[in-house]
Amino acid sequence: MAIISMFYGIIISMYYLDQKKHHTPHIHVKYQDHEAVISIPDGNLLEGEIPANKMKLVQAWIEIHHEDLMANWELAINGQNVFKIDPLR
Repeated sequence: MAIISMFYGIIISMYYLDQKKHHTPHIHVKYQDHEAVISIPDGNLLEGEIPANKMKLVQAWIEIHHEDLMANWELAINGQNVFKIDPLR
C-alpha cells in the first residue's frame, strides 16, 4: 500500500498489484473509522462506506487529478512505485 495523498483527515492510497478483486482502476480511502474503495473512472463507491460530505470531496479530487490517478494506477498494477498527488485545497 502506498499513500498518495491526504487532505481534510482523508487518506488516499493505492495497493500494488491490486486488480484482482475490483477489475477497475480504484483508490482506497480512509476517514476516521470509515474505509471505502472508489472507482477512478467515475468516482463511484465500489465497497465500504464514507460520510457523504467526505465522499464529495474525494470525488472532486478524483475529477481534478484523473490523469495523475490513472498514471499511478498503471504503475501500481505493475508493482512500480507510485507518486504523491497534491491534496485538495
